[in-house]
Amino acid sequence: MKRILFFLLCAAAVACQSGYKPEGTLEGKHVLYVYGGWDGHDPGPCHEFLLPWLESQGATVTSSEDLDVYTDAELMADVDLIIQAWTMGRITPAQERGLLNAVKSGTPIAGWHGGIGDSFRNNTEFQFMVGGQWVAHPGGVIDYDVNITDHKDPVTKGLKDFHMVSEQYYMHVDPNVKVLATTTFNGDHASWIDGHVMPVVWKTQYGEGRVFYSSLCHVVSDFEVPEAFEIMKRGILWAAGE
Repeated sequence: MKRILFFLLCAAAVACQSGYKPEGTLEGKHVLYVYGGWDGHDPGPCHEFLLPWLESQGATVTSSEDLDVYTDAELMADVDLIIQAWTMGRITPAQERGLLNAVKSGTPIAGWHGGIGDSFRNNTEFQFMVGGQWVAHPGGVIDYDVNITDHKDPVTKGLKDFHMVSEQYYMHVDPNVKVLATTTFNGDHASWIDGHVMPVVWKTQYGEGRVFYSSLCHVVSDFEVPEAFEIMKRGILWAAGE
C-alpha cells in the first residue's frame, strides 16, 4: 500500500508541474480489466496497482483472469472501457470475435507494453486493432530516453522528455496511428537499427472504438517513472472519453 501511495504521489507531482488537467473522466464508467498471460510482465501486481486509481476516478471495475469474459455478450454490451494486460497468450476465435466486435462497435480499449502490444502473436486482426506488434527488445532491460513529439495532445500536453530503465520495444507499427512519443535506438545491441526512431505512445481507432497504447512499463515498478504513469492514466481517460 505504501508503494502504491508513493506512485500516486509522484504521478500527481508530475501532473501539477505540467500545469495541465487531463481530459476525460471515469465517473460512472464500467471498466473491464482483463489480465493474465506471461507472469514476467507482472499482470497481477499491475492490476493490484492500477485498481485503486481506477476506483478513485469513479469507475466500476469488473476484473477477469479469463479471456472467456469476451464471449459474455451481456457483459460486453455494458462495458464502457476495456483495459487488457495479457502477454503471449492464445485467444480462441469466439473470444477474439467478442473483443474485436465490441471495440469495432465503439467500446474503447487501452493497454501498455506486452499487455496488448504482444498479446496474441497468431492473431493479425487483433494486431490490426492495436496498431502495432512487438518484435524485439534489443539488449533487454536498458537505459533509453522517451521523447514527447506531440505537445498539444491531451495525453502528453505539458510533459517533458524522460528517461527509462526498462525494455525498449522495437515494433512493427501501423502508419495510420497518431504518434505522441518516440524513442531512438542506438547500435549497441543491433548495429543495423542505430538511429532508428520508434513510436512509443500512440492513439488509433478500430471501427468506432478508440484505442490507446503505450509500450512503456515492462513491470509494475516501471510505473515509478511518473511520466510513464501519467501517460497511462491520461491515455485511459482519453480512451474512455466521449
